[in-house]
Amino acid sequence: MFDASIAQTIQKIALVVPGFLLAITVHEYTHGYVALRLGDPTAKLAGRLSFNPLSHIDPIGAIVLVLTQLIGWAKPVPVDPRFFRNPRTGMMWVSLGGPAANMVTAVALAIVLHAILFVLGGLTVGQAAFYFLLPVIQILRFAVYINVALAIFNLVPVPPLDGSKILAGLLPREMAYQMERLEPYGFIVLILLLFSGVINYIIYPPIHLIASLLLLGLG
Repeated sequence: MFDASIAQTIQKIALVVPGFLLAITVHEYTHGYVALRLGDPTAKLAGRLSFNPLSHIDPIGAIVLVLTQLIGWAKPVPVDPRFFRNPRTGMMWVSLGGPAANMVTAVALAIVLHAILFVLGGLTVGQAAFYFLLPVIQILRFAVYINVALAIFNLVPVPPLDGSKILAGLLPREMAYQMERLEPYGFIVLILLLFSGVINYIIYPPIHLIASLLLLGLG
């Protein structure tokens, strides 16, 4: 007999995946776009300046998404800071672009979701239409959460997340250099934070606060 909990998990993953694909696509595209605007064509030449989600999927990040059903990551867009007038500042802006794009996307999706529900509420067939569009509404809600989650998650100042390069661009040069020396160990630290549950206490409160504000009144 097919376990009901497995069916529920598959259903939730199906609702989460569209938002995840959108989130990683706008995130990585914006990294590449900002880099290009600052003079670095590396991402464009590598075919990563694309809205095709398949260009950005990272297998491990996708597995983490399945396990957490909220957080994952994509393949980093290649960036060559030697093209920038100021490499540290350039990398800071490129890194900030991804989380900023996710927050803008979350706000836009929340506006669309509120608009759909507002229109449905004014129709005589609103209740029937609501149940018909329920999967779309759920996908939009998850997409808001995922975009907020990806933005906040990437602001954690642990390499290879964007937050480490943003912080390096703000720190004095010597301190930034010392931080960059820790980069080879960053992925190990990140995995430990993820699977120990420590990172939950860092990122979940702001994720839930921001997402709740965007989805205010939607239950």
